[in-house]
Amino acid sequence: MKNFCKWILPAMIMAILAAGCATTVQYGDETSSKPISTDFGSSDLQQVAAKMVDSLLSDPLLDDISVGGPPLLIVDKVKNKTMQHIDTESITDSIRTKLIRSRKFSFQDRTTEAALQEELAYQQVAAHDAIASGQQDAPRYMLTANLSEIQQEQGRLKDVYYKFTMNLRDLKSGRLIWADEKEIRKQKTRSVFGG
Repeated sequence: MKNFCKWILPAMIMAILAAGCATTVQYGDETSSKPISTDFGSSDLQQVAAKMVDSLLSDPLLDDISVGGPPLLIVDKVKNKTMQHIDTESITDSIRTKLIRSRKFSFQDRTTEAALQEELAYQQVAAHDAIASGQQDAPRYMLTANLSEIQQEQGRLKDVYYKFTMNLRDLKSGRLIWADEKEIRKQKTRSVFGG
């Protein structure tokens, strides 16, 4: 019995420790807005894209510029002015996708410009079907955006403020004709013990 107890007690302790250290993986709710950290995350991306697109699409200006049909728009890549590595191409894609689905604009994709130029050069082989260089429609409007952050820490409190600003510029006149911003603030209090 003593040998059994010497063996079973450590085995039970090891089993409990192993179960407590086990890693679990599960699917999360992609629309959840529960923050896990103060970093810019997927729910922030969704909030920003939805708010910005809704704001632009609900602006009366859109009726004015759409008189002759959906205006041609180019969406520039979101500029990351934060201290984090953020996939701004993903934010840009979300905004562009929502705008395309609205059918209120027609689009040119600046992110694939190099591939387009390569294709046009390749098409020169079959001259009767080739699209002549410079024959694409020029966009009339350009959508630009910036993501910036301000971080403050005091004691155990970390406060991170994000500001996402989006602008619509009339390329013909050079005027800025629409702008909006979305602010997100995240706070984290470190525990007394640990991290």
